[in-house]
Amino acid sequence: MSESRTIAVTVLTDHETDRGRLLEVERGVLARNAEIAATNRRRFAAHGLLVLNVLSSPGSGKTAFLARTLEARRDLGAAVIVGDLATDNDGERLRAGGAEVVQINTGGVCHLEAAMVAGAADRLTLQGKRLLAIENVGNLVCPAAYDLGEGVRVVLVSVTEGEDKPLKYPAMFKTADVVIVNKMDLAEAVQLDREALHANLAAVCPQARVFAVSARTGAGMESFYAYLDERLATGAASAR
Repeated sequence: MSESRTIAVTVLTDHETDRGRLLEVERGVLARNAEIAATNRRRFAAHGLLVLNVLSSPGSGKTAFLARTLEARRDLGAAVIVGDLATDNDGERLRAGGAEVVQINTGGVCHLEAAMVAGAADRLTLQGKRLLAIENVGNLVCPAAYDLGEGVRVVLVSVTEGEDKPLKYPAMFKTADVVIVNKMDLAEAVQLDREALHANLAAVCPQARVFAVSARTGAGMESFYAYLDERLATGAASAR
């Protein structure tokens, strides 16, 4: 009597094959990005630069936050790299405040990459400057995976976005060194639940320093400036 056997065969569908190839390409891209980011970090450290990678969703107030910082801390001789899908509106706004600015238009790419930053840095005068701010593309998803060679990753969330923003975008907030809670001048109007927001931040990114500010009025910004001085004084300008 013959013995019947059931053999389990795993068939890799075309869709799964394509997905596997896509994952391999993505790993390769991120590995290459990490190499260039490490080179950027060494270059920035050689110049004694404190490098900020400033991230947020669109409309959180990145440009206003940077404009306020650059105006208040002209003593640092800052340079700025601005990333946008299109236009140089943000770059012009920051340039009007006296900063040296290089604009990157990604043409549809939803994040900056280390190679883009390296090319932009070639166009800046880094000697004699102490602060380099990188204003990333407005997005809380794609940029989380891309190290640019920064020393400090700054993530903004405005009070108008809701207390659960860190829970909705944990990958980004988990990478933050600093979280800026912006537009505090609107907190009462939008009935911000401060305890809930800070509890969510503590749950997702307990490592982050949190500063509640209004980039429009300047309230709370002095504490952030003190943090910049602290980082510069420790000599940890580009180390993460």
